[in-house]
Amino acid sequence: QVQLVESGGGSVQAGGSLRLSCAASGFTDRHNFMGWFRQAPGKEREVVAVAYIGGGGTVGTYYTDSVKGRFTISQDNAKNTLYLQMNSLNTEDTAMYYCAARSGGGAWPLLPNAYNYWGQGTQVTVSS
Repeated sequence: QVQLVESGGGSVQAGGSLRLSCAASGFTDRHNFMGWFRQAPGKEREVVAVAYIGGGGTVGTYYTDSVKGRFTISQDNAKNTLYLQMNSLNTEDTAMYYCAARSGGGAWPLLPNAYNYWGQGTQVTVSS
């Protein structure tokens, strides 16, 4: 059973940085998609960044337009951990952030219903 545990959220002023972590366990496939989603109050859950992981490394990445150049998704295979480095944060980044995973390959999964596994979420609050 795949388990995902996020950490690293918190409160920061606009322009600041945070790094989210997602500790993963239980994967049996050698190729997996892992992503970060976020959901603000009253809004739908949306994709932030996705990494395609295979052969022990990141094969490819996707970023939604609003975070390109500011956020970086990465993974440490030895620690089985996915990261999201978030720089130049603004108030529109305030949301609950979730780590998600989908075993196997295929088309890039950019919608929440494409993922099999979810973490519990970690809150990110950016103040002006």
